[in-house]
Amino acid sequence: MLKSLASRPRNISELAAPFDMTFTAASKHVRVLANAGLVRRKIKGRSHECKIRPMQLKEAYKWLQSFKEKWDEIDRRFD
Repeated sequence: MLKSLASRPRNISELAAPFDMTFTAASKHVRVLANAGLVRRKIKGRSHECKIRPMQLKEAYKWLQSFKEKWDEIDRRFD
């Protein structure tokens, strides 16, 4: 879903389509992404427009990168 939102805002139905999931399931997934701050969800009438929040993703990336050295060390031990 995040990859799909990277190109443009989409509604819930558009996000659900490639995954063969119901609107309700997709809506719950988007709610989790929104609660994590990765997506902004805007309700316009019956449509739920979703937009990616790239700065939040950048922060998540930086946080994950802080573990890279540790993960690389673990990988070397198991090779």
